[in-house]
Amino acid sequence: MTNDDLAKLVDTSDEWIAARTGIRSRHIAAEGELTSDLALAAAKAALKNAGMDATDIDLIILATSTPDNTFPATAVTVQAELGITHGAAFDVNAVCAGFVYAMSVADNFLRAGSHSRALVIGAETYSRILDWTDRNTCVLFGDGAGAVILESQLCEGTIDDPGVHVMCLRSDGRYRDKLYVDGGVSSTQTAGHLRMQGADVFRHAVTKTTEVMRDALHRTGLDIEDISWLVPHQANKRILDATANKLDLSPDKIIMTVDRHANTSSASIPLALDVAISDGRILPGQLVLLEAMGGGFTWGAGVVRWS
Repeated sequence: MTNDDLAKLVDTSDEWIAARTGIRSRHIAAEGELTSDLALAAAKAALKNAGMDATDIDLIILATSTPDNTFPATAVTVQAELGITHGAAFDVNAVCAGFVYAMSVADNFLRAGSHSRALVIGAETYSRILDWTDRNTCVLFGDGAGAVILESQLCEGTIDDPGVHVMCLRSDGRYRDKLYVDGGVSSTQTAGHLRMQGADVFRHAVTKTTEVMRDALHRTGLDIEDISWLVPHQANKRILDATANKLDLSPDKIIMTVDRHANTSSASIPLALDVAISDGRILPGQLVLLEAMGGGFTWGAGVVRWS
């Protein structure tokens, strides 16, 4: 769905949207296409890229705030469709920070030794909770899914090791009314629509993600110059530009896909990873910094050496 397509639905234009957000287009799930369908496609692609069979996976963590049903978890649908009958599968809801949260949960499971290989998915169908008459929100979001596979390995314990080095998670529920959905099972018995106080979200996003990224770098003894790529949550180009400026990070080191995907919430980081790996920018051995912030507020950052 291009900005020109949206201009047929609400009072907006390609110029207005692009100037304020950097977004040019977004993808919308087909009628009858569920979050689990998108998640399953991403899972199969990740398995193929890793050269693994579905039965190699013993943990599925699916980050989503738009599940198929209230319960069961959408992750178990993916598990069943993949033909996996062992291990565990569950959802994580940290809104746009969901993928960072899910990565952190998977990392801790693997470090604890209870599981060996985790399929971590971010999948969303935000088109189902948008108010398509509200031009301040409906222009910002899209649908999509992406996935990665984490595998536990015995390493030397240095920054040169492949994989996840640190994940830093934060939340502050005092800001929950800044970005939320005005419906739910216990409150209205409806799905509701996404509501956002854009100016406040912008201000907090720049401040809070910068702080948590600096913390992640400090914990690993790294400087921003040591990072090959920043793969951020793709919410708004102006947020990404402001964050890069505060970190003194070259824009050339930022993987930016918001122009083609818009904000896909928990799917945005794995989608951006897929683009940058596919086009040859992210290479094995490089250090990648991840960051995201979502409703709640929830936010987080992590340092990963790609392998």
